[in-house]
Amino acid sequence: MERSKTVKELLDELGEEKVIADRNVVGLYSREPDGLTAQAEAVVFPSTPQEVSRVVATCYANDTPIYPQGSSSSLSGNAVPLNGGIVLSLERMSSILDVSLVDSTTDVEPGVRIDDLNVELSKRGYMFPVDPASQAVATVGGSINNGAGGMRGAKYGTMKDWVNGLEVVLADEAGTRLELGCRTVKCREGYDLVRLIVGSEGTLAVVTRATLRIAPLPEKVVTALAFFDDIESLMKAYISIKSSRVQPYIAEFMDAPTVEMASQAVSLPFEAKGDMLLVSLESTPESSERHLRWLEDLMRSSGARGVYTAESEAEAEPLYQLRRSLFPAQVNMFRREGRPFQLFIEDIVVPPSRVPDAIRALRSLDSKYGITSSLGGHIGDGNLHPAIGFDPTDPESSKAAAQWFDDVVDVALRLGGAVSAEHGIGIIKREALRRAVGERQLGLMRAIKAAFDPRGILNPGKLFSDKKGYN
Repeated sequence: MERSKTVKELLDELGEEKVIADRNVVGLYSREPDGLTAQAEAVVFPSTPQEVSRVVATCYANDTPIYPQGSSSSLSGNAVPLNGGIVLSLERMSSILDVSLVDSTTDVEPGVRIDDLNVELSKRGYMFPVDPASQAVATVGGSINNGAGGMRGAKYGTMKDWVNGLEVVLADEAGTRLELGCRTVKCREGYDLVRLIVGSEGTLAVVTRATLRIAPLPEKVVTALAFFDDIESLMKAYISIKSSRVQPYIAEFMDAPTVEMASQAVSLPFEAKGDMLLVSLESTPESSERHLRWLEDLMRSSGARGVYTAESEAEAEPLYQLRRSLFPAQVNMFRREGRPFQLFIEDIVVPPSRVPDAIRALRSLDSKYGITSSLGGHIGDGNLHPAIGFDPTDPESSKAAAQWFDDVVDVALRLGGAVSAEHGIGIIKREALRRAVGERQLGLMRAIKAAFDPRGILNPGKLFSDKKGYN
């Protein structure tokens, strides 16, 4: 296959080690874990901001689409290269540039993996609290683009709460490098352009450096993992915790069928059966025993028939392991040997007080469509991840999946929630976004996109199209 003008120019500028056009390699960078896939022309691996600038300027001159990418662990089609062009992989820009405990900040390149960042910060008694389920591979840049959340979201929020400043490259003829935001927490210098970039899914600029806020590690974390016979009892326990003026450090749940499948994927030192509630509380060495006893007693008085506890995060790792197996469990629930397969993992969010209503509404969709869905998520902030699998080559299967998907969106909007909490819009939620925000807001978003990216080369086809991208 003849190489395009853009790829030839990039090869001349960066060399064969940084511009890969082999279809097998490119294919690996053109897919997501949920089964969505496409094919770019090449993958480019810059190692400096200057090289990113050169790549963007070359693509701008040739009207070549650019798909910025961290580890491609997103689940909404955010990183899939729809229209050819190049994947811009930032994985080689993976340095931790600075850590300031006095300022409570760290400066990092976009390819730094969140787990690796936390390993370094933990040596100083600090952490970066945003912890997506894919944190072992998820990068800072990808998490910024996606507006990632995680299990600690109940207490610490999402990526938008932890980014002070950014260096970005703009899609213009010079590949202009621009400093946005500040190193400080308080910063009021006109419009907040940093918050526009966070969650923009790579459609506005390419992130080349980030100044992140960091937080001290808790002195102590106590954890209880409980199993209930029904969701109502589980919710009773969680409501009791919040009604006691306690803000969980982590609050997660999974329904019984998902627990059963997840428990088969990991080796657990306890019996996992029933609807699962996982709660961690920040504590102190002096108070940890009292807090843990209170949490266990509350779980049991709410109807838990099995409660397992841990007095530290290290001891709690087997308890967290079950919840972290949610995605592979959902894959295993729906994959059929020898058949095409795509996973729909929804990402709706509702006010935590409406979680019981949302669960009941989602459960009713199983009987409506004659399916068994999987359900889990972050109960502490109302972020639910129902999932189903379908055959994308079967029109009837695809149609039923699309109808289920629309009904899940209806549940979120009806209960005062949002269509996406942390996975983003990407391909699969473009129509859901239109329904949620309306044409006037979409018009403002398109105008912002045009101001940042006048030729529309950054991650084209995401966010704004009215065409559903299920295949």
